[in-house]
Order: sequence, then C-alpha cells, then structure tokens
Amino acid sequence: MLVTADAAFVFCQVFWLRGHNPRTTAFMRIGLERLRARQPDARLAYRWVPYERMSLALKAAVIASEDQRFLQHHGFDMQAMEKAYERNRRRGVVRRGGSTISQQLAKNLFLSPRRTYLRKAQEALITVVLEAVLGKRRILELYLNVVEWGGGIYGAEAASWHYFERPAADLEPEQAARLAVMLPRPRSYTNDPDTPYLDDRTDLILERMEGTRVP
Repeated sequence: MLVTADAAFVFCQVFWLRGHNPRTTAFMRIGLERLRARQPDARLAYRWVPYERMSLALKAAVIASEDQRFLQHHGFDMQAMEKAYERNRRRGVVRRGGSTISQQLAKNLFLSPRRTYLRKAQEALITVVLEAVLGKRRILELYLNVVEWGGGIYGAEAASWHYFERPAADLEPEQAARLAVMLPRPRSYTNDPDTPYLDDRTDLILERMEGTRVP
C-alpha cells in the first residue's frame, strides 16, 4: 500500500508539470541553504525560458555530453550504465554513474544528492513516471531550466547571462558546448570557466553535436 501511495503521489506531481513550470526544486532549495550558510541574504540566479527560446546548439550539446541515446531509451541507458560501472571499477572510485537526463531531472526536482539505495529506488520510480507522463521535449525543457550551472546559478538562461552575457537563445555552438561540459561539476567553474580540461572536452562535444538529434 505504501508503494502504491508513493507512486500515486509522484504521478500527481509529475502530471502537474505537464502544464506548469516549477518555481523551485529540491536541489535549488539545498543550494540556497548552502549559500545562505555563508551569506544570509543570498539569492539564486534562476530565470525560466520556454524551449523555443533556447538555442538549438545548447539542446544538442547537452544531449551529446550528458545522454547521447536520450531519444532512444525510455529513461535508463543500460549501455551507459555498464560502461560507467566498468570505468569506475578500473579506477577504484565511483565518479560517473551513467545517469540519463531523465534520471538527473528526477533527482533535481524531487530528491537529494545523497547516494543511498533508497534514493536510487526513488529516482528510478520518478524516472519511469517522467518518461510515461511527459514527452522527451518537455523533459529536456525542464532539465535545461532547472539544472545547476554554477554556485547559485540554475537553468540555461541564468547560465548564459553569467558566463557569456547573452540570452540562451543566442548561444553559439562553442558556448553551448562549453556550458554542457560544465554540468557534471558546475560549481567548479563558477568563477573560472576557462580551463584546459574544458577546452579539450568542448572540442569533443562540438564534434558530437554534428550528428545529434534533438526533440
């Protein structure tokens, strides 16, 4: 009964997102608490923009960098998970988990960054509902609008203004690729978005973008 009740609650929350844009997320609330621990009057940089007002380059770059089979899977990319497992096993440390955009959206919206079996189970349940209730286009729109892109910076519009002083609609391919590369460790680049790693990775994502389809 408890599992059924939880699933029904998640379904209602996700169904609401079909026609409403979130004003905040679980990760945003956690981020704001972290900022206010140092600066009590801190505020987040967060500006929602519709899908049509984001550059095609940014959509392609994020898919190419974060989830190359986004349009093919139903929320879980088993190939990426197997590769991540093998890579982490060789290195002896867990760095990347092969999460899809849908899985990342699930935890950003509703969960915490903690890595526990319970949280992973919750993430899986929410991911299934997201894929069933929303389309790929809406999932990508939500993700690009709520994901963290630096300390206190959430969403593509705020990130575009912070790093390039332009709206997300006007991002050039190289700028879009650079933003996409920041996503795994966004707070590392808040004040220094020009590093050798970012340069090299940006070139790789630019190459991948050429054959990337977007919803």
